[in-house]
Amino acid sequence: MRNILLFVITCLFALVACNSRDKKEPHAIEFKNVNQSITKSFSDLKTLDTFKIELTGRKPEEMVLTFTIKKADGKEIYNVKIKGTELLGSTDPNIDLRKEKDQIVFIKTIADDFFSDENFLEPAVMPEDKADNYVPDKPLYEELKKTGLNGFKYRLGKENNIYIAWSEKEQKVKIYYNCC
Repeated sequence: MRNILLFVITCLFALVACNSRDKKEPHAIEFKNVNQSITKSFSDLKTLDTFKIELTGRKPEEMVLTFTIKKADGKEIYNVKIKGTELLGSTDPNIDLRKEKDQIVFIKTIADDFFSDENFLEPAVMPEDKADNYVPDKPLYEELKKTGLNGFKYRLGKENNIYIAWSEKEQKVKIYYNCC
């Protein structure tokens, strides 16, 4: 009987020890990949293109945000991979990102807000807008005024917004504005 009792106590002790090792740290981040898509008119005002992002990786230096746009016919017209470390660069100095968990939360917030309404620009360029020093391709800017096609912006860090639009002339997505 004594041996059975000793065996049961040993088993219970082992079970408790195993379970306590499996518990998460009290402030651990529950990681779940971000995978979102939305349809909007972009390359053609009469059809809907599919915008998709996927955030993968568990640590900031491993994280990658993949952003793609596919036309209504399924043809991929834009694909960019943004490293987590790029998203952390040039951030607001008032944001404390010294801890890895804060960096992960920050990157996930960028991914979660990627398709907010304010990032879809309808149209990309207003007819009365004038090109300034942040316009890398003035002919594209003028083309967008005429076509009235929509644009999309996304950010890389605090002071770097990339504005993209479809060029009917060149049949590809191009950066038409790059600014703060």
